[in-house]
Amino acid sequence: MTVEELARAMEKDIDCVYEALMNTAIDLDSLEAYSRLDEVWIKEVVKKTGMKLKWSKLKQDKVRENKDAVRRPQADPALLTPRSPVVTIMGHVDHGKTTLLDKLRKTQVAAMEAGGITQHIGAFLVSLPSGEKITFLDTPGHAAFSAMRARGAQVTDIVILVVAADDGVMKQTVESIQHAKDAQVPIVLAINKCDKAEADPEKVKKELLAYDVVCEDYGGDVQAVHISALTGDNLMALAEATVALAEMLELKADSTGPVEGTVIESFTDKGRGPVTTAIIQRGTLRKGSILVAGKSWAKVRLMFDENGKTIHEACPSMPVGIVGWRDLPSAGDEILEVESEPRARAVVDWRKYELEQEKNKEDLKIIEEKRKEHQEAHQKAREKYGKVHWKERSFLKYQERKEQKPLKAKEKEERDSHVLPIIIKGDVDGSVEAIVNIMDTYDASHECELELVHFGVGDVSENDVNLAETFRGVIYGFNVNVGNVIQKSAAKKGVKIKLHKIIYHLIEDLQEELNSRLPCTVEEHPIGEASILATFSVTEGKKKVPVAGCRVQKGQLEKQKKFKLIRNGDVIWKGSLSSLKHHKDDVSVIKTGMDCGLSLSEEKIEFKVGDEIICYEEKQVPAKTSWDPGF
Repeated sequence: MTVEELARAMEKDIDCVYEALMNTAIDLDSLEAYSRLDEVWIKEVVKKTGMKLKWSKLKQDKVRENKDAVRRPQADPALLTPRSPVVTIMGHVDHGKTTLLDKLRKTQVAAMEAGGITQHIGAFLVSLPSGEKITFLDTPGHAAFSAMRARGAQVTDIVILVVAADDGVMKQTVESIQHAKDAQVPIVLAINKCDKAEADPEKVKKELLAYDVVCEDYGGDVQAVHISALTGDNLMALAEATVALAEMLELKADSTGPVEGTVIESFTDKGRGPVTTAIIQRGTLRKGSILVAGKSWAKVRLMFDENGKTIHEACPSMPVGIVGWRDLPSAGDEILEVESEPRARAVVDWRKYELEQEKNKEDLKIIEEKRKEHQEAHQKAREKYGKVHWKERSFLKYQERKEQKPLKAKEKEERDSHVLPIIIKGDVDGSVEAIVNIMDTYDASHECELELVHFGVGDVSENDVNLAETFRGVIYGFNVNVGNVIQKSAAKKGVKIKLHKIIYHLIEDLQEELNSRLPCTVEEHPIGEASILATFSVTEGKKKVPVAGCRVQKGQLEKQKKFKLIRNGDVIWKGSLSSLKHHKDDVSVIKTGMDCGLSLSEEKIEFKVGDEIICYEEKQVPAKTSWDPGF
């Protein structure tokens, strides 16, 4: 300790330390406030001031060394070589994006896909006759996939915005424009379906002006190409427009040094294990490279192109399938190459540690809030019972316990029917994320609570069925399989498994499941209307019963149904009739235009001329959830 620190610890003046050291071997003249004192002199000072000394070793908080992998600094512009552009095709659902890609790469993608909707993000390299190459990112054309679309735009150089000439600008067209603007990526406009008779490309260009997409015809800088993806008209012009824009952008990359890239999609293959589709952004990827992405790492065992053909190296802008991951990275994770396996493990450990620290901080915060709540509740309880005699206090507590009786079986069932626990399994990471993102928009918890119990990538497993049984939930599978054994197990346990191949069919199914959990609403359907023309009373035994003389104006009155009395537009009474007569005969039905006399089951109600009597029946109508997922 220094002289000053010792004085502060003893809560004395500095002079007190000097006095204690006056007749010792220390040279007081050379002793300053910041001079460090040896252990022997500290003991001496404490002893002379009449205090006790307790030694304890200082705990040193171990600060863990940051072992994370980071991108390299920007390369020298002289070392950069030209690269092909990465293009994302965006636009509204059913405007022809998949058909366009299909024509561009001459393979039957659309034939394999349900409903012509691309359900996964894929990446494809298209070689043009001129020798130019373009990498296309095929993003799903659906509002629900905004998260994946945004990610597609992050690795993108150019966005091709597909708009149908017969349909014009739609909701997801606007969304796509927003994504492109957020990512600061230039747009090439492809006006599709120009072969149709009702096509109006000029209308599309005018509509786009409202969203700051100004075509060259209107003095802007967005190239517009009129195409037909179905017939293949003008597709080369679209590719040339894209290449021309890419040349203006002067796209270059460094193909040397460690690899950097982005995961576009990840899924589990039965024979190969975890597989990712990635776009390489820097360096050249070769077999045997050690990569890290998110909280997983890989030693590249195999690389293949979009057609499944094995390749030996991948340069910048190339889409590549990578096999050899230890765990499944998430779509959108950054891929970085490291020098060795131990280094990769250190990076992943550090990232997991960091995540854990973050989680611990959040947990501590929640614990602190809960502790505060408990303290306040305890304080209130003490105030409540503080001035009460102990006998009275125990009686009050007994009464409170009595009130908190356990739920009956029927009440429990009713409570459970207002909760829908679900388990989601998808074939690829991006699809699961998109479905979970739609769940986040759920805003009808007051009607029925939606509880996401578990989500993951891969086929439905026995564990999922057990979870669903425990929580009384439903399993939703997207593009996944269920084995016969698991199907039988689920049927035995009464667990519903719903499989879908199109994402919005899955959401519609979920909405129906929510609807089935809501209590039915009762609707009144009028059967007949009558107006009161006269009022009189009839003596029955010793009491007088008011009777209304009516004429049926519309429909018919049926004695067995329910009735309501309306005066000046307000409902005065609802119930059933005690009698319905035509002249002096009791009848069960009175038709339009006929006169009748009727009395109500409640005798205190007085009739007035001009009142209306409505005969109606109640029908139970299934309720619909108010949740709108946005498509």
